[in-house]
Amino acid sequence: MFIGHFGLAASVKAAQPRVPLWSLMLATQFLDVVFVVLYLAGGIESFQAVAPGTYGEALINAQYTHSLLGSLLLAALYGGFGTWRWGRRAGTVLGLMVFSHWVLDLLVHRADLPLLPGNAGDLPLLGLGLWQTPWATAVIEGVLLVTGAFFYFRSVRQRASITWRAIVSGGVMALLLVLGLAVDILS
Repeated sequence: MFIGHFGLAASVKAAQPRVPLWSLMLATQFLDVVFVVLYLAGGIESFQAVAPGTYGEALINAQYTHSLLGSLLLAALYGGFGTWRWGRRAGTVLGLMVFSHWVLDLLVHRADLPLLPGNAGDLPLLGLGLWQTPWATAVIEGVLLVTGAFFYFRSVRQRASITWRAIVSGGVMALLLVLGLAVDILS
């Protein structure tokens, strides 16, 4: 799940026009951004190769960022930033967007999502494994992306006259739509 997160951000932007689109998109990828930081900071989190030729050719060992509790803490952190910057409603929306990453990953990941950071207590790992059915994953991501683009374009058309900002925003969403579909097709 990658581009589906952006589709969700576009849908939420349509409903929450005062929340900047960039902050929603970053929110949907915030767990992965922190994962990369921890990966680069000495391998606190890492990748593990799996059988070549399968969808999702690597398992992430994201025992902190992608744990249920870790994602809730990161959602609270990002939501706190949003509250400070744009108000309580925006902060709540942004925090929920961060947590939506974990929920969508639960659908597609193999059982590699811990409940507690570092898999404390050695509790069962979660994941429904939809990545093992590539066409289903592509359908879900495609639906999220097309739905998000539809609601986003509709809201832009309803809210504003054609301005440079609307054209640039629409262009970015169109580019994400095309790139997302290309990634799904090529994966």
